[in-house]
Amino acid sequence: MVSLQNSPSLHRTLFLKTFPQMGIRKHDTFPWCRRGISCIVRAEQSSSLTSTSHFQDYCRRRQMIAAGITAPLVSMVNQTPTSFAAENKKGFLAVTDNKDGYSFLYPFGWQEVVIEGQDKVFKDVIEPLESVSVNAIPTGKQDIRDFGSPEQVAETLIKKVLAPPSQKTKLIKASEHDVDGKAYYTFEFVAQAPNYTRHALSTVSIGNGKFFTLTTGANERRWDKMKERLYTVVDSFKIFNV
Repeated sequence: MVSLQNSPSLHRTLFLKTFPQMGIRKHDTFPWCRRGISCIVRAEQSSSLTSTSHFQDYCRRRQMIAAGITAPLVSMVNQTPTSFAAENKKGFLAVTDNKDGYSFLYPFGWQEVVIEGQDKVFKDVIEPLESVSVNAIPTGKQDIRDFGSPEQVAETLIKKVLAPPSQKTKLIKASEHDVDGKAYYTFEFVAQAPNYTRHALSTVSIGNGKFFTLTTGANERRWDKMKERLYTVVDSFKIFNV
């Protein structure tokens, strides 16, 4: 096992890339669905309705056609990719990076900003401490557990990467969980500056030859209001093979 504490090159690379691009993704729609239904209905409506029995037959045919169209459309909606379903989570938008192989959710209204050294950053334009950032650096390790326990990794990252040396930090809790056989460490901490305290959450894992760190947080005074949304962000982070 290689301790993260004893990896100065990793510390240096992470630190240079941590101190944190502008646009909101447009949702896909299916314009052909409604056109397809209306065209078929209009074609049926052109049939001659010369008698009551013909009219009843027409109604039955129309119901059968409608049922035949609706069923596959419902099936298609249910089979949409996970990324599309994630975008529909109320109050959140989804980010999927197909180059580095990761995805996560962020609160609707946050804007993407360019921060040198960061892979992705989204933040609230009014509350600057409310943000999410993703950092990815190369590593030869295959598993986050190769760097130590959740507490060991969290303490090292907080003190050497996620907060400036001048800030007083405290690890609140750290835990491990697996998703599709991949280990993730998630931890909660606070970083106290002279004029504010930031309450933050981070999750770290390894995949595609990279050490990933996602961090989100808010001003301590807004923690109770924001913590549920921030936990949604950190819990949504997933790495996939590319």
